[in-house]
Amino acid sequence: MVRAPFYDKNGLKKGAWSREEDEMLRAYVHRYGHSNWRQLPKFAGLARCGKSCRLRWLNYLRPNLKHGNYTPEEEQIIIKLHQKFGNKWSLIAEKLPGRTDNEVKNYWHSHLKKNNEKEKSHNNNMNKKFQSQVMTLNIMRLCLELLILNDI
Repeated sequence: MVRAPFYDKNGLKKGAWSREEDEMLRAYVHRYGHSNWRQLPKFAGLARCGKSCRLRWLNYLRPNLKHGNYTPEEEQIIIKLHQKFGNKWSLIAEKLPGRTDNEVKNYWHSHLKKNNEKEKSHNNNMNKKFQSQVMTLNIMRLCLELLILNDI
């Protein structure tokens, strides 16, 4: 069941975009461009605000956008760049042609963040085990040295 559209006090539509609205926006931008997002909805015949039209175009309707699953290579790029830049999604998205910063951020939080935290935790645990083993070996070495010194 689809929710009925909501109109605010200014008569602007809120909520999900319909196919007809997408087509109207796509046709207008292809024909006239998008020089002024605040004026575009009025000229395109859309009951939306300029920000909504701009975000819809940038994140969903642009022709060069990639839709669909991420490749393992793209996942590795996101992980490496996130380690380097942190949450600078626009810098990360620049290295992934056809992906938006919003899409990369959403993918990170919904798919990669948990796996990355598990891997860090696993590496940390392995590091602790290694450190523990090194300490044990050092203690054993010191004990052997003491035994050798006492025998002399």
